Amino acid sequence: MTVRKNQAVLTTAEKRRFTDAVLELKRTGQYDTFVTTHNAFIMGDTDDGDRVGHRSPSFLPWHRRFLLQFEQALQAIDPEVALPYWDWSADRTTRSALWAPDFLGGTGRASDGRVMDGPFAAAGNRWRISVRVDGRDYLRRSLGAGGRQLPTRAEVDSVLAMATYDTAPWNSASDGFRNHLEGWRGVNLHNRVHVWVGGQMGTGVSPNDPVFWLHHAFVDKLWADWQARHPGSPYLPAAGTPDVVDLDDTMRPWNDTTPADMLDHTRHYTFDTAA
Repeated sequence: MTVRKNQAVLTTAEKRRFTDAVLELKRTGQYDTFVTTHNAFIMGDTDDGDRVGHRSPSFLPWHRRFLLQFEQALQAIDPEVALPYWDWSADRTTRSALWAPDFLGGTGRASDGRVMDGPFAAAGNRWRISVRVDGRDYLRRSLGAGGRQLPTRAEVDSVLAMATYDTAPWNSASDGFRNHLEGWRGVNLHNRVHVWVGGQMGTGVSPNDPVFWLHHAFVDKLWADWQARHPGSPYLPAAGTPDVVDLDDTMRPWNDTTPADMLDHTRHYTFDTAA
């Protein structure tokens, strides 16, 4: 059984195995297919139209399926690799070990945001940005620029306390746990982290930055924590809802998976700590 660990407790060898597998996935061209998929859905998901991966109840099961597919691709390269998660409510500074040269590398330089150290720096010639929104082909970040702050544990707990999964109108205006976690309302958790990292993480091609996977692995863990705290609160909506993915509807692009299929993560992996 795969165990997803907090990145803060990874050994040097575990960090290296993860980054090596990511680099190999990039070398084969498989990595960029994940970037393309994410960008297509974030651009296509709208509040007043069909929405699957974002701004909708299926934000969480869609990304759980997306991460699982990515993790399985890494494990095809190295069976010992698991997705780590980044608890950004605890590791909230640019001095976190996450950003060290032996793991993901640090922030970008002031002039152009280019990441200069770590395995994904342009200088290594192993991480060219191919699926992009502009002409720049190097990884960019601007960690915490403009005085931005990552969410606190108190803010996370305030969202985990919400007992209802989602509500009408089932978009970025909705109340409930899903939308507050996604970040369109309230204290803004998930969205704020994308903006805090900056660079490609602030765009539809955010998986170009490998921290995307660690960020979303923690978002996924927060969903699991919420499920454990509210066992009587179901995924909503259940059925017959226009423009969104109901409990037993299939999710594109896989068309073989429903939100119901994704409710129990323990069929595929566990986390190193529970809620």
